[in-house]
Amino acid sequence: MSPIKNKFWPKGVPATGTVPHVTLPHYLETAALRYPEKTAIVYCGRRITYRELKQYTDAMAGFLQQKMQLGKGDRVLLMSQNCPQFVIAYYAVLQLGAVIVPVNAMCTTSEIQYYMSDSGARCAFVAQELLKQLAPCMQSNQEGGLQHVMVHAYRDFVEDLDDPDLPDFVKHGSDFALTDGMVLFSDALNAGLVAEPVQTGPDDFCVLPYTSGTTGKPKGCIHTHATLLGSLVNSAIWRHLHAESVMLSVAPMFHMLGMQNGMNMPIMLGATLIMMPRWNAGLALKLMEKHRVSVWTAPPAMVLDCFSQADALQRDLSSLALLSGGGAAMPEAIAAMLKERFGIVYNEGYGMTETASFLHCNPVENSKRQCLGIPTQGVDSRIVDPATLQELPQGEVGELITSGPQVMKGYWQNEPANKESFLERDGRIFFRTGDLARIDEDGYFFMCDRLKRMINVSGYKVWPSEVENTFYDHPAIHEVCIVGIQDSVKGETVKALVVLKPEYEGKLSAQELIAWARENMAVYKTPRLVEFVDELPKSNTGKIMWRKLQAEQNNPLGEKA
Repeated sequence: MSPIKNKFWPKGVPATGTVPHVTLPHYLETAALRYPEKTAIVYCGRRITYRELKQYTDAMAGFLQQKMQLGKGDRVLLMSQNCPQFVIAYYAVLQLGAVIVPVNAMCTTSEIQYYMSDSGARCAFVAQELLKQLAPCMQSNQEGGLQHVMVHAYRDFVEDLDDPDLPDFVKHGSDFALTDGMVLFSDALNAGLVAEPVQTGPDDFCVLPYTSGTTGKPKGCIHTHATLLGSLVNSAIWRHLHAESVMLSVAPMFHMLGMQNGMNMPIMLGATLIMMPRWNAGLALKLMEKHRVSVWTAPPAMVLDCFSQADALQRDLSSLALLSGGGAAMPEAIAAMLKERFGIVYNEGYGMTETASFLHCNPVENSKRQCLGIPTQGVDSRIVDPATLQELPQGEVGELITSGPQVMKGYWQNEPANKESFLERDGRIFFRTGDLARIDEDGYFFMCDRLKRMINVSGYKVWPSEVENTFYDHPAIHEVCIVGIQDSVKGETVKALVVLKPEYEGKLSAQELIAWARENMAVYKTPRLVEFVDELPKSNTGKIMWRKLQAEQNNPLGEKA
């Protein structure tokens, strides 16, 4: 069965997109030829043109090849906050036919050790403040460790070190001693080396991002230039993006959301990206106004934080034409506020590391709130029974399986996981997402929850996301996370961890909130427990860390979950 166009399918968008038969570095080269003096990146006041970005990338590729002997297929760790060096390293490695292994900047030494060993990486790029976590993984400290480490300082690309908006970590200079195997990023750029051409193609393996490891060890996702471009090209057409778009880039680039939307997308288009090294809501508003940002992709928690700022209404955000994202449903109350106060419709989409971000999306002109949207160009998604894998009727909740050009080629060196995660149907290979969803009468997909997040209350299924979205309708709620608490009688009990808006602190009791919830949802879904907290822990991409909270709530004394 081929993908079927929805009746709300956006006009002018083909049912099946054509994935260009080129590589990602092709687009950087093309942008440098087309727009040599156009601003590619604005970073902490510094403007970098496409001509300069290409020159930096070529210089780095030359050093990697000539001095580090980096070759086609070699894996390279990349661990840094957002900065120009991240972009340069990424495209230089891909230019040589090698593979980027993005590493979360919050990773510990043992986690880096795992990524290094599992991927077989022998080279790494690292920001200087993260060197202490990575250094123990070098060959000088352990057998089979990293042979070459390139270290960069954020300040090397900063225009004005006295800028009051600069985070402290960006101002620090190269205040560490180089050991064997280490080299400064700036020295590599200044070496003036030229790389011999490497034959690369669209089906070459180029990026190996790791999943979050919710069950067992994290798994590497094999992505090619074609799978990444399958996501990028179709997203650009769907969302009317073009070379004159100005994009705010703040989601971490080591995560697929930031990598694809905040780096690869603008470079593919020859557009301009306004780069923030780390999230700062007040600064984001200032930059959007100053640089006339037209596109911003961010998770709901980041959007909520931004538009909750006291001066949000005073900022001129009239240039902002598209605000999009995913990772969690945008609460109805927040979406309504964006529409009412700013005239902005949050364009929700759905994707994951395994699908290079963009997979489903709401048509820009026909969006539904708290919705995964519809399968995009060339994507065939279905709802099946998680146990039998039989397709379910419209409206029933089951596991979402999908097939499309952006789906990864498989998990790295993990055949058992591949056997569990892929299935063949109607001549296509489908990926099991592990997400529970349903399809409404218009063909739109709605997330119910992760397959493993469901709370079982006396046999009744409770989807935390549904309860959370209802809670956001209450005027006092700033943020909320619903978790399941082990219960010897009911199996599990629903608990709400709530952050109140400042004006409601001390004025709303847990019992009052529970009573309100009983009036707005089925009794079995209503939290029996409510705890007010100052804040909820979040990942680097702004997602509330519900797994961590659930583990802590069920292990209050700190036992291992």
